[in-house]
Amino acid sequence: MLGVEGLSRRFGGIYAVREVRLQVEQGELRGVLGPNGAGKSTLFHLIAGHLSPDGGSVRLRGESIDRLGPAQRAEAGIAIVYQNDRIFRGMTLRENVMVGAHCRARHGFFAAALRTPRFRREERELAAIADAVLDEVGLGSLADRFADALPLGQQRSLQLARALAASPSVLLLDEPASGLRAVERQRFAATIQKLRARGVAILLIEHDVGLVTSLADRITVLDLGTVIAEGTPAEIRANPEVIAAYLGGSEDTLD
Repeated sequence: MLGVEGLSRRFGGIYAVREVRLQVEQGELRGVLGPNGAGKSTLFHLIAGHLSPDGGSVRLRGESIDRLGPAQRAEAGIAIVYQNDRIFRGMTLRENVMVGAHCRARHGFFAAALRTPRFRREERELAAIADAVLDEVGLGSLADRFADALPLGQQRSLQLARALAASPSVLLLDEPASGLRAVERQRFAATIQKLRARGVAILLIEHDVGLVTSLADRITVLDLGTVIAEGTPAEIRANPEVIAAYLGGSEDTLD
């Protein structure tokens, strides 16, 4: 589903990401681990098109998307959920999610400005998509509530719903469980499991090693922008280079 080949990005003379390669299959959940500054978020920005690489390429379903910008990559099927809250305040949950679904609309600016029948029909369709996705993440009963009134856990679920409204084939999750309580993490993990069962390819950055190892099929570990290990959760737990570089030399912290 997603192929990253030799992806590199420098800031000044320092590599944030260097020669990263990974393949993610349909329905696979790939964990991405590494200490602060390892290049995890930079890798996501390169995949999503928010940064341009100095070298390497990104392929979606076997086709290069290197020439596509962020909006075009979203239309092609790549969605990203950030760690920090990026909701539209002063808008309802339904309106927030409809923003994510607009890449599926076909009306143009003038149709929207003139509120043509096609525009009104598509807006009804997008509202229905938004309501269905909100139900999926457990927020359906709150569709008419303003987004900024939600607690943190529900705001994260709203961000996920907005990403899902675009019907992505690849979902990038950048520390989505950061700051969530244990119960909220469990709910979020359950939602992610449902998405994987639907065939969505998921890349998950998360500092909670236990959460990643409980969800991921395979894990890629970065250190100083370079892949130092890749394997199943059990293999990563036992990898001495990972323990030394990421976990301070103590295998106990992997749990």
